[in-house]
Amino acid sequence: MTRTWDDETRSGQRFGFGANWRGFLARLDEGRIRQAEASVVALLGRNDLAGLRLLDLGSGSGLFSLAARRLGATVVSFDFDPDSVACTSGLRQAFFPDDAAWTVLRGSVLDRQFLDGLGAFDAVYSWGVLHHTGDQWTALDNAARLVAPGGLLAIALYNHQPFFTPLHTALKRLYGASPRAGRFCLALGYALGAGAALALADLARGRNPLARHASSGLPRGMSFWHDVVDWVGGWPFETSTPEQVFDFCRARRFELRFLRTVGGKSGCNEFVFARGAAPVR
Repeated sequence: MTRTWDDETRSGQRFGFGANWRGFLARLDEGRIRQAEASVVALLGRNDLAGLRLLDLGSGSGLFSLAARRLGATVVSFDFDPDSVACTSGLRQAFFPDDAAWTVLRGSVLDRQFLDGLGAFDAVYSWGVLHHTGDQWTALDNAARLVAPGGLLAIALYNHQPFFTPLHTALKRLYGASPRAGRFCLALGYALGAGAALALADLARGRNPLARHASSGLPRGMSFWHDVVDWVGGWPFETSTPEQVFDFCRARRFELRFLRTVGGKSGCNEFVFARGAAPVR
């Protein structure tokens, strides 16, 4: 598995998400952690996660596993990227050393044998992950199977745009095929363009354009630069419409409890589904 991962990242077939997250964690502070906690609370609709068994599927930096654990959940985190696993393990050791209520694993959401050993969860949380697996719909189906009856499936998936999605796909392919210096230039160019557009929008609304770059300025405690690198480089890459996701989950006896779309723009649509008592197909 490790050799395959290394081969894919070196050849540009897979983006090194975990390497990007390592840089992000160097900027982690209490403000970002509290922003992450607030986002989990808002998405799941609960201020206290005590008594909840939560799966952080594709834990990335480990920030949202940490947020869920601080909110009282018993957490299982896993990721396919070994660097992401190391990031999550590092946060666990820093904030909850030797904690039996937080388990960190390496595995793939496409590996049914691995998933069968995890059991069922009161909440499966997977924000911006399933569309990077190379098989989004199988990944979503497998994630749904891990939700206990009455439990929640909280996901965020890239929005499909008929015009821009092919352009974004071409940009990501170019990033993967470029040398290190070329990748930096692509990310920097995108950051300058996006940053200028956001600054103009903030000024038009009478806001301080620098505020979004503070530790508590971006939603979910994120970092503008690391978000840009993730967006430009993130491959594999798939998209979906809200209707496609709704129909897919409804066919598996899930009921929509929460929906926040990006209104046809680029970004992730957020969903929370509740699983009915009937078995998932």
